Amino acid sequence: MLKNILSNRFVKRTLIIFTAILVILLLLDFLLLPWWVSKEETKVPKVVGMNEQEAVAILEDHDLNPIISDTTFNESFPKGAIALQRPEEGSTVKVGRRVYLFISGGEPTVLVPMLKGKSVRDAKFALERIGLKLGTVEQVPSSNPKNMIFDQEYVEGTPIKKGQTVGVSLSSGIETGEISVPDLIGKSLMEAGKVLADSSLRIGKLNYQISFSLLPNTIIDQYPSKGYKLNPGDAVDLFVTKSGKDQIQNEVK
Repeated sequence: MLKNILSNRFVKRTLIIFTAILVILLLLDFLLLPWWVSKEETKVPKVVGMNEQEAVAILEDHDLNPIISDTTFNESFPKGAIALQRPEEGSTVKVGRRVYLFISGGEPTVLVPMLKGKSVRDAKFALERIGLKLGTVEQVPSSNPKNMIFDQEYVEGTPIKKGQTVGVSLSSGIETGEISVPDLIGKSLMEAGKVLADSSLRIGKLNYQISFSLLPNTIIDQYPSKGYKLNPGDAVDLFVTKSGKDQIQNEVK
C-alpha cells in the first residue's frame, strides 16, 4: 500500500518540494540567521545637505551601502544636494545596510504654456493653474484682433520656477485716437480723475481689489495702459485698492 502511494508522481513531487523547503528552513535557522544576528552594527551618519560624492564616501566609510534612489524637488536644498536619506541619521543598522539617498532637484519648475491668441483673463487662469502669475501686460498697437495676446515674455515650453511672472503683449488694435493715455498707476482716484479730465478723457469702469499695504483708492493698474491713443471723451478703466479691514470684519461676522 505504502509502496503504491510513494510511486504516485504527484506524491513524489510533493515530498521533494517539502524536503527542499525543510532544508532551506534549517539552513536559515542554523547558518544564515546566526550570521546575520552576529553582524556588527553601526550608526547611520548624517549626509543630508551634502553633495552626492561626499555622502557616498561618508556612508562607505561607515561600511554602509549608499543607493541613489530618486530626485525630489526641494526648495530647502540646492540642486544636487542630498535632500532626504532613509534610514535617517542616528539609526542603528547592520553593517552593509542599504541607505537610500534622494537628490534635490532644486526649486520646482513648470513649463510656460502657450498664451498667444488668448485674452488676458484666459492667460491669467492658464498661468495660475500651474503656479505662475501674469506679469506686465503691455498694450501695443497691431494688426492683430484687439485685446488678443500676440506675444509673450517666455516661449511656450520654457521651464521657469513656480511663482514667477510671465509678461505678455496685448494687441490694442490699430490706433485711431489722438490723445495719449497718461500714466495713472500710483495716483489716488481723485488725482487720476483730474489728470484724465485735463487730457479730455474720463474715468471708466472701477475694479476694486483688496490691499493691506496700499492706501485705499490707490490706482494699481489701468486699461488702456499709458501711451495708448484715445479720442476725446473716451474712458480709461481703473483698478483701485480698497481696505482689507472690511473684508476681515465680514469674515469674522
